[in-house]
Amino acid sequence: MTMSTSLQGIAGRALREPEHGFQDLSRLLSAENLEWCWLFLNKKASPGVDEVDYYRYQENLRDNIASLVERLKSGTYKARLVRRKWIPKGLDKLRPLGIPVIEDKLLQMAVKKILEAIYEADFLECSYGYRPNLGPLDAVKDLTRTLQFGKVSFVVEADIKGFFDNINHQWMIKMLEERIDDRRFLRLIGKWLKAGIMEEDGSVLQPVTGTPQGGIVSPVLANIYLHYALDLWFEKHFKKDCKGEARLIRFCDDFVGLFQVQADAEAFYAGIKGRLEKFHLEVAADKTKVLYFSRYSKVEDVAFEFLSFEYRWGVSRNGMRIVKRRTSRKKLRLSVANFTQWIKENRHRGLKWLMKTLNSKYRGYWNYYGVIGNYASLIDFFEQTKKILFKWINRRSQRLSYNWDSFLQMLDGVGIVYPRITEKVVMSCNSKGGFR
Repeated sequence: MTMSTSLQGIAGRALREPEHGFQDLSRLLSAENLEWCWLFLNKKASPGVDEVDYYRYQENLRDNIASLVERLKSGTYKARLVRRKWIPKGLDKLRPLGIPVIEDKLLQMAVKKILEAIYEADFLECSYGYRPNLGPLDAVKDLTRTLQFGKVSFVVEADIKGFFDNINHQWMIKMLEERIDDRRFLRLIGKWLKAGIMEEDGSVLQPVTGTPQGGIVSPVLANIYLHYALDLWFEKHFKKDCKGEARLIRFCDDFVGLFQVQADAEAFYAGIKGRLEKFHLEVAADKTKVLYFSRYSKVEDVAFEFLSFEYRWGVSRNGMRIVKRRTSRKKLRLSVANFTQWIKENRHRGLKWLMKTLNSKYRGYWNYYGVIGNYASLIDFFEQTKKILFKWINRRSQRLSYNWDSFLQMLDGVGIVYPRITEKVVMSCNSKGGFR
């Protein structure tokens, strides 16, 4: 039986039997199945502490996988140190990225697929983070529809401090035990949770909490953690006492609560702190607040942010009150700063490569931020980066390569990808005669 067939069987049973505890999952970590999982690894990913990258491991792939499987069966497998790299988060902050060795990445890919097959049946509709066929823009669209057409008037904007660093290992295993009855499989996950972390200066930390951001299995583990810590509590318990409409929309550790009644919003605001503390998580008090966010509000500057967009009420061309979205100002500044760093580091490369890569970056940016109503922000980003590109291309040599007019002609000549709205409008009438 192939891995994909086994996963389909697991997914089907998980859906049919919500209380079933899956046994003997470790048998799926066979050489044949790991070879299949190898196809899903990122070939360009950075190597871990052993400096073995995708291509080097692939040179003796079958022997390497056979050795790995033997160590799994004999119980001698050990998770290697995770290499930590610090990358920008915001304009003045850094966030840690954990890079496992390629062998651990392969095993994590297999475990990730098994966990997804089980928990896709359990995850609720409010959860969008790192799930198959779902992404942040799906959460953005759901939030926009709910604000525009729902009965909600109050928003609780929340933030969890250092979520990935504070996941409690004991709670994580207890949560997994709700669906998994395979000690060997759970011990394997435990080894990754406890794996030492090598800092950039060579020092080694032994974590007692958290899961490294960057590990292939980390996103699904994070989703499982908040499924039990937050989603189920909100949907099965908190909403029962609400006096009006209530919604939770979450993408991994980013979430917002939407409420029709102010008392419900304030109760959620008051209760979320204690609920998350039970699972060793802390709400960032300065980033968590209740907002009156209604089409009837006379205050024009009320806004909040979610998944790099800013949301506020505005007026459409035909005079209707609508939810307007734009790229958050902080995210726009960060994107411009990242672009500046990229062009400074790569300006020496050939123009053909430079423009091809730039177009790829622009397409990715337009695909994410190209939501309806955000064209002005796209133009802002494009004009700023265009001026930065002009500046640094002209520093490739002592002679001025382009004046402004010839630079614009060059961009047209290489087929630069101009800003565009990429969001599609799909309007469907619901049973009550509205649109969703």
